[in-house]
Amino acid sequence: MNETAAVSPVEASPPPMSLMALFLKFLGFGALAFGGPVAQIAMLRQVLVENERWIDKARFNRLLAVLQVLPGPEAHELCVHMGMIARGRLGGLLAGLGFMLPGLLLMLIAGWAYVTWVASDAGLSGVLLGIQIVVLAIILRAVVRIGEHILENWLLGMVATASLVVTLIGVPFWIPLVTGGLAYTVSHRLVALAAASVIAGAFALAVLVHVDAPPSPLVKASGHASITAFALFLAGLKGGLLTFGGAYTAIPYVRADTVGRGWIGDATFIDGIALAGVLPAPLVIFATFVGFVAGGFTGALAITAGMFLPSFAFSLVLFERLEAVVENPAFHRALEGIAAAVLGIIAATFLQFCEATSARFSGYFLPICLFAVALLLVWRVKGPWVTPATIAVGAVTGWVLFS
Repeated sequence: MNETAAVSPVEASPPPMSLMALFLKFLGFGALAFGGPVAQIAMLRQVLVENERWIDKARFNRLLAVLQVLPGPEAHELCVHMGMIARGRLGGLLAGLGFMLPGLLLMLIAGWAYVTWVASDAGLSGVLLGIQIVVLAIILRAVVRIGEHILENWLLGMVATASLVVTLIGVPFWIPLVTGGLAYTVSHRLVALAAASVIAGAFALAVLVHVDAPPSPLVKASGHASITAFALFLAGLKGGLLTFGGAYTAIPYVRADTVGRGWIGDATFIDGIALAGVLPAPLVIFATFVGFVAGGFTGALAITAGMFLPSFAFSLVLFERLEAVVENPAFHRALEGIAAAVLGIIAATFLQFCEATSARFSGYFLPICLFAVALLLVWRVKGPWVTPATIAVGAVTGWVLFS
């Protein structure tokens, strides 16, 4: 035997396991999914790539690259695809369900407790106000963080700025998305001045079209739209399909279809975002809370199904084809333009949240101080525990200062 012979590397592949074992494994991941997508993906990478070698590192990195350009929570989509690698499409379905189930159950319980006790307890109003202030700081930090990755040049900055402005004046969300994506797609073929003119002209046309259009639900809530499970499903589906660049991008679309229709208030909506930030789940689980408050248990399940349907569908049905599609440079530029427009919509939503929250205070000194402290915490301190800790600080401070 030649002792110097090289040992053949073992090809990375999942170990044999039953469907139940696969479901329980990803259920365990879901129960530990604290800290947002970065922490969740790091956990999956450590266990499935580094420790158990389900796939090799290069393939994992390519997989993440594809998921970055797809709508939906990346960590959940990653679980679906890893489940497919282990046991086919049924395995992908079970892995995705296992990962989201702990957060879903906890949010259903939280929604029930909120409706049953918290919302009607005047003694907790100060606590909720404190939480809402620090959530605004968390959202602002998220806007900046997303912008650092998206705004790679001044043209994308113009798309985001124009999107912010037209959203604030009530232009329907699809107009900045379409015009931003189209303008940035063709801009590399034009001189910089011509590209800027395309964007300016597109958004000017959008404003002119909007003059005779009905008011956007972001600006004026009718309060008369009926609440149905199907309407909540569509609200979740819109958020799931338009979640580019992180879970925070789902916020304005779900808000438009719930707060904008008068089904819940901005304060309650922000409470849902806060709860999602402390639960082991993708942040988009805030939709479950919104659905529960607006439509009870059925509404919660309907909006959750809509929110997570795209992340299941893209991996289970279209993933192989999408890998080829995303190699098209024009597709990349369109997505970059859309992502910049989405950033502007999120920034506009942040400003609208600030306006709604400020209306609940007679003075602004203490709320601004709390906001500044929370912003400093989420800006300077890193770790999966930062968001829950900041929300806890807001709750305690709100109880002391505003109750």
